Amino acid sequence: MSPTSNRDTALPWSTRCSNIAHFLTRNARRLGDRPAIVWGGRTWTWKELDDRVSALAAAMRDRFGVRHGDRVLVQSPNNNQMMEIMLACFRLGAVWVPSNFRQGADEVAFLGQKADVSLMFCEAGFPMHAEACLKTAPKLSEVVCIGDGGFGISYEGLIAEYAGTDMPNADVDRDDPCWLFFTSGSTGRPKAVVLTHGQLTFTIVNHLNDLMPGSGPDDVSLVVAPLSHGAGMHQLTQIAAGAASVLLPPGRFDPAIAWELVARYGVTNMFTVPTIVKMLVEHPSVDEHDHSSLRYVIYAGAPMYREDQKYALRKLGYVLVQYFGLGEVTGAITVLPRDDHHIEDGPDARIGTCGFERTGLHVTIQDETGRQLDPMETGEICVAGPAVCAGYYVDDEANAKAFRDGWFRTGDLGHLDKEGYLYITGRASDMFISGGSNVYPREIEELMLTHPALREVAVLGVPDRKWGEVGLAVCVTEPGQSVSEAELAAMLQGRLARYKLPHRYVFLDEMPKTGYGKITKKLVREELEARGLLSDGVENT
Repeated sequence: MSPTSNRDTALPWSTRCSNIAHFLTRNARRLGDRPAIVWGGRTWTWKELDDRVSALAAAMRDRFGVRHGDRVLVQSPNNNQMMEIMLACFRLGAVWVPSNFRQGADEVAFLGQKADVSLMFCEAGFPMHAEACLKTAPKLSEVVCIGDGGFGISYEGLIAEYAGTDMPNADVDRDDPCWLFFTSGSTGRPKAVVLTHGQLTFTIVNHLNDLMPGSGPDDVSLVVAPLSHGAGMHQLTQIAAGAASVLLPPGRFDPAIAWELVARYGVTNMFTVPTIVKMLVEHPSVDEHDHSSLRYVIYAGAPMYREDQKYALRKLGYVLVQYFGLGEVTGAITVLPRDDHHIEDGPDARIGTCGFERTGLHVTIQDETGRQLDPMETGEICVAGPAVCAGYYVDDEANAKAFRDGWFRTGDLGHLDKEGYLYITGRASDMFISGGSNVYPREIEELMLTHPALREVAVLGVPDRKWGEVGLAVCVTEPGQSVSEAELAAMLQGRLARYKLPHRYVFLDEMPKTGYGKITKKLVREELEARGLLSDGVENT
């Protein structure tokens, strides 16, 4: 799918849409002197942010010739510039292409080439990334350097040169692309998801309604996750609400600093992944700082295991909000709101659910032929609605696999209960077949994590001559604790069918994770292969 609109064939009165950058314009008018961004000891008001975005958009247009539909690559960790570039792209009608800054130079060069970018912004710490992109992206001839890096064109110099330029928001259609969202590539090369102005506007409103009802200019958000992915969508929601955003300092995530910022600025919401929530609530600093201002701690990107969920509720109170969603649906598939989180197990707890379908979305469970399944039947989770992306950029094969009869196929397996709550069994690629029976690792992992000595668990299917595949459990223990393979096997005995029981256990000091803090079976498998642990005796059992 190409990032061009259907403006030549569609009816203009039916497709004209507000430019997402208009949220910034509106805030600058109404909330001009109120804080928009807090980072590195500095605060930018909405008026200052709007002025900087206009200056940058003017520079992109007049200095580099960026026009409607052109793609702009960004390689940078979180900072105020990431947000400015995003909004400047939207203001121009250009397409924002953020990378995962933890990726290598060759990986980012692939993104630039795939997106056919016209301009690149690169943080000073990544000169090799800039060099690699300049060599591979045909249209790319210049790089703007964020910070003092000794390469490219100065970002702040451009802001100063074009300061005071009046830049209106470009006219856009509902289906005009504004963001190429690259998938994590957990099953191969990343794919570029085409997100549009109309789609993101719907998702922003949906986030405000379903995840953070009542949000407004008095709210303060702590930016924990990288803005290049899910946190970027969360950030757009804060801009729409007029809420200030506090960015963590650069470097390794430190829970103590995060809690200090929550207390200092009266943070009311944050978005992150379950592994970071676990780090936050298990760190001693959670008890040293006031976090009573928190109203919403939103987590997504991976399931949160029940024991971790209960511990977080005890520490933070009823502020947890879970959502299930992929980049292709801009995070909007299901929601488990605060009131559906329970400390005590019981019928109301709905243990293992990721919530019910989001407002305006339709979730179904389908078999391999597209037939919709009944409640409690396991199949592929499929979704339709205005939050679904416009497809993958220049990838007909991926589009053919991902869409069927108007439904987006998530690749996740699960079932709906009779009240419409969704339960994810796992990725279709994670399921393995042992002795002719389907085995879903999530069920085993949930049970294993009830053991107090275990911190993280990942169960993989590995080849076996007798059974076809058997389970291998990869375990990380809590600091200072240990547990034996025999103890774990004894705990599971009688609580799982025999074919589901892991045949072997591997213990690691740390579980490999993506740049966004997610545990993926691909990375775990690669780590075991690198250590020679993947097939040690398993295939001969």
